[in-house]
Amino acid sequence: MRTFSQAQIHRRRWATLAVLCLSLLVVVVDSSIVNVAMPTLVRDLHATTSVLQWVADAYTLAMAGLLLTLGSTGDRIGRHRTLAAGLLLFGLGSALAAWSGTAGELIACRVLMGIGAAAIMPATLSILTNVFGGRERAKAIAIWSAVTGLGVAIGPTLGGWLLEHFSWGSIFLVNLPIVAVALFVGRFLVPPSKNPRPTALDPVGALASVAGLTAIVYSIIEAPANGWLSPVTIGTAVAGLAIMAAWVAWELRSSHPMVDLRIFRNARFSAASVSVTLVFLGLFGWLFVFTQQLQFVLGFDPLQAGVRALPFAVTIGLISQPAARLAARYGTKVVVTAGMALMAVGFGLVATSTAQTGYQFLLIASVVVAAGMGLAMAPATESIMGSLPPDQAGVGSAVNDTTRSLGGALGIAVVGSVASSIFASHIRPALAHLPAAFAAQAKSSVGAALAVSQHAPRSLAGPLADAAKQAFITGADRAVLVAVGAAVIGTVIAWRYLPARHAAGATTMAGATTMAGAATVAGAATVAVAAGDQAAAGVGGADRVPVLSR
Repeated sequence: MRTFSQAQIHRRRWATLAVLCLSLLVVVVDSSIVNVAMPTLVRDLHATTSVLQWVADAYTLAMAGLLLTLGSTGDRIGRHRTLAAGLLLFGLGSALAAWSGTAGELIACRVLMGIGAAAIMPATLSILTNVFGGRERAKAIAIWSAVTGLGVAIGPTLGGWLLEHFSWGSIFLVNLPIVAVALFVGRFLVPPSKNPRPTALDPVGALASVAGLTAIVYSIIEAPANGWLSPVTIGTAVAGLAIMAAWVAWELRSSHPMVDLRIFRNARFSAASVSVTLVFLGLFGWLFVFTQQLQFVLGFDPLQAGVRALPFAVTIGLISQPAARLAARYGTKVVVTAGMALMAVGFGLVATSTAQTGYQFLLIASVVVAAGMGLAMAPATESIMGSLPPDQAGVGSAVNDTTRSLGGALGIAVVGSVASSIFASHIRPALAHLPAAFAAQAKSSVGAALAVSQHAPRSLAGPLADAAKQAFITGADRAVLVAVGAAVIGTVIAWRYLPARHAAGATTMAGATTMAGAATVAGAATVAVAAGDQAAAGVGGADRVPVLSR
């Protein structure tokens, strides 16, 4: 193993940061780049709507289910090793995905890529916090955050350009040179980093956490299709919760737990974790309908919609650093509560939009949401990570990421399901004069309804398109009230349970992670924008028109 002196680590710290940011960038970009290829996959692989969903969801599911396990493993065997292993798996999955001959093969490759991503993400933040100290650490995480925001912007843009010039496999092959550079340069620049007092691995806890989280996330993802009260949804969710309950019991009794659950007795850690979960529930759900509104109602293509979502990411970056200073001056409780309240206001503004609302109003509302996120997330993440000792940085980062993944999955499922059901009920009167088969297609989603309107007689086409847009906005407005409720509940929890200021002993780690919230917010925006692009590409039902008309 290559050894690094403290002088070498300090001298090369900024070059090390560049490697970590490059590793993170490839994970973030891949969250969105695949979705612009959905129409191509329908044509080339004959993929159905359900299959397309799993092409996107397999990556997220694998990552969410393994974040805790691989974050804890990195603390024990070395974060530099899990980073390298994650890059290798991600690269292998990308290469295999590019040459997939069937949709099933592609889904399997996406799972492999998700496993690699689950190893990469917690390793980058935990290595960073060990390489940098003091004020430089906060500056380094700010750069890390900016790179994640960059991934939000370039994912759809890069994917669209590649598809315009090459086959769909190019969106995966583009990962290989990035992975190769990160692996080669990282060999010389990323120092060893792990818990100095490692305990034995916890295979039982690892397997239980993977099984439980996977079952819960699976039930959430599939609930809109299977029905929230269906035996499959309830059974899978109950099984997942039961497994997680058993996992908690095991971890509390184990002499070498994967996660020391006693940390949840800390009100600062627990309140911040719950608040973050609720924030991401609202964020993912809102972005899911917001990106569809930009495309289906306002008529922007996926690339144009992605560009118009950029002010959201930029605002978060601009607000995050002042938020850290405000938290230091006025206290975590005040800043997090104010941020979450501002998010509720922004979501409330979105809920007042109509089919005639222009982009300018939505821009204002999205900036208000982003300002609230920028205020709340950095201090909240500080509360989560600042509660942990440095030797648990990996698992702390994994817990931090897992709360966001679960909150985001639930947000898309709940908000998407509410919007879909309301849309179906409100568009029904406009379908009275359509043939039954076409009416069934149009009722499935706004994308399907707009596609049907293009094939309908001229006398029906215009009214059907207008009705579809109005029904979608009605459903989206009411669904966003879920996001409003989540933000309000998070506001109450933050005000009631977050301490006014963190303990002095946690200052070092807290300062190290003050900016991490901005990065995970940007990552969440990537996934949610990708979900919206996925729906626009046909997952919402637009691709069913030619299929069902045959």
